[in-house]
Amino acid sequence: MIFLICGLKCILPPIRMTTHWNYPDPALQDELRKIANAIVAPGKGILAADESVSTAGKRLTDIGVENSEDNRRRYRQLLFSTCPSIGDYISGVILFHETLYQKADDGTTFVELLKQRGIIPGIKVDTGVVPLFGSNDECTTQGLDDLGKRCAQYKKDGCHFAKWRCVLKIGEHTPSLQALEENANVLARYASICQANRIVPIVEPEILPDGAHDIALQDHNVFLEGTLLKPNMVTPATPKSPPEVVGLATVTALQRTVPTAVPGIVFLSGGQSEEDATIHLNAMNQVQAKRPWAITFSYGRALQASVLQAWQGKDENIAAAQNELLRRAKANSEASLGKYVAGSAKGKAGDTGLFIKNHAY
Repeated sequence: MIFLICGLKCILPPIRMTTHWNYPDPALQDELRKIANAIVAPGKGILAADESVSTAGKRLTDIGVENSEDNRRRYRQLLFSTCPSIGDYISGVILFHETLYQKADDGTTFVELLKQRGIIPGIKVDTGVVPLFGSNDECTTQGLDDLGKRCAQYKKDGCHFAKWRCVLKIGEHTPSLQALEENANVLARYASICQANRIVPIVEPEILPDGAHDIALQDHNVFLEGTLLKPNMVTPATPKSPPEVVGLATVTALQRTVPTAVPGIVFLSGGQSEEDATIHLNAMNQVQAKRPWAITFSYGRALQASVLQAWQGKDENIAAAQNELLRRAKANSEASLGKYVAGSAKGKAGDTGLFIKNHAY
């Protein structure tokens, strides 16, 4: 290697990079692997209930309910107190920080409500998307500075997996190399910190539908067997493609990019209607091709839209709203096994598009 130092040319011997690293100890590997496999157990998926205060407020405002802490608590209580059979379809719930420490009317913590139903509590740990200076109007995600400390506390408080969302924009000049590298490294560092604190990371590189790339997890020695991926489905904006085309295109993209060591892919719904998200998940699980990972769901809007429409903030509608959640959760459970019959589980918002421009949490 040649360097210029004070105008003098110096020739140094080549630098030899070590290839040695330390994987987690066997006990930690086993713990992470067991958690990840439990989340993607056959016929089960994730309810993403990690909306921020402002995003939860938008959902409540849409049904004429004030965005207060107690109303947010009442709504989450409705979700988490659904009859125990919900645990047959939902393996994990992603919580927001506020929600993690809230309680039901009888004083039972939400974490305990979930455990009673055999559901694993998880937590959203990023602190939001911010502009990426010098990019093409792109962004990165913040929250790494104190992540280790927060993860240690979340583990003590009953959370066993986490989610971190990065956003990539698709356009004529995006995603830029700058945005790809920045977000890949942020996601990888997040995953490594989670695993160091016995928490399974869900890696979410979301492609905004407003408009396939790898994530550098191996560069950070992340234990892939204790990691889950939360990507978009391959769905064109227009014209709408048949479900079997979406299923084949998505599985093909996964085959070409996702290591077989990853236990499961937990798809986000990306603004699709409840019914479309279920149909497309079902199509992926019917593709006649190698699928070395579980393919299931981690839906927020696509599990909650009909619930909110049924609830309307009224106590007398709680049972009806919980039935909507059970119906859609069961539908997605069937879809994760490739056994869903299209149209058999339409709810109050089943065909309503859930797209939100420049979606943020």
